[in-house]
Amino acid sequence: MIELIDVVKEYEVGKERFRALKNISLKIKAGEFTSIMGPSGSGKSTLMNILGLLDRATIGSYYLDGRDVSKLSDKERAFIRNREIGFVFQAFNLIPRMTVLDNVMLPMVYARIPGKMRREKALEALAKVGLLHRIKHYPNEISGGEKQRVAIARAIVNTPKVILADEPTGNLDSKSSEEIMKIFQKLNDEGVTIVVVTHEPDIAQHTKRIIRFRDGQIISDEPVVNRIVL
Repeated sequence: MIELIDVVKEYEVGKERFRALKNISLKIKAGEFTSIMGPSGSGKSTLMNILGLLDRATIGSYYLDGRDVSKLSDKERAFIRNREIGFVFQAFNLIPRMTVLDNVMLPMVYARIPGKMRREKALEALAKVGLLHRIKHYPNEISGGEKQRVAIARAIVNTPKVILADEPTGNLDSKSSEEIMKIFQKLNDEGVTIVVVTHEPDIAQHTKRIIRFRDGQIISDEPVVNRIVL
């Protein structure tokens, strides 16, 4: 599903060039549930931005589902991002003036899916995260855990091939965090490929594989031992 080959990412900092990723090569197969860990500044968020087609590698290749997406135009990348990648962020990124239902339907507006189908698919996604009773509420009327469940429903509504979650439990209490990881586990059981960035070891234990970063490099890549299954 995902393959990076010798990926380097550099930024200009003043007159210096800072290398955030150093010759990263990795493969994530379809249906895997992987967590990426590392201290601040280790390169994990830079990696997620490249995987999500929000940024480009300076050097190297990125294959998504067998296609080299590193050389595509911005328009082509935006199309793939909307149709094939679901995003879940720490800050939820919901639109305050829109209801829960409208927030979930938004990706389908960009995908030009007809109105009736948008509502049906949004309701189906909200049912998966247990929030059908909140469809008319606004983000400021629901809890943090519920906001993240709305964000997950929005991420899965276009049936993406991969979900990228950047610190999805960072703003949540332990009970809400477990609810979110339980939903991710269920989605993964249904065949969705999921990649989670987290700094919390107990959250990583809910996944099946942990890739650890330090100073822009992979320092370990191992299956999870004693996995927590909810």
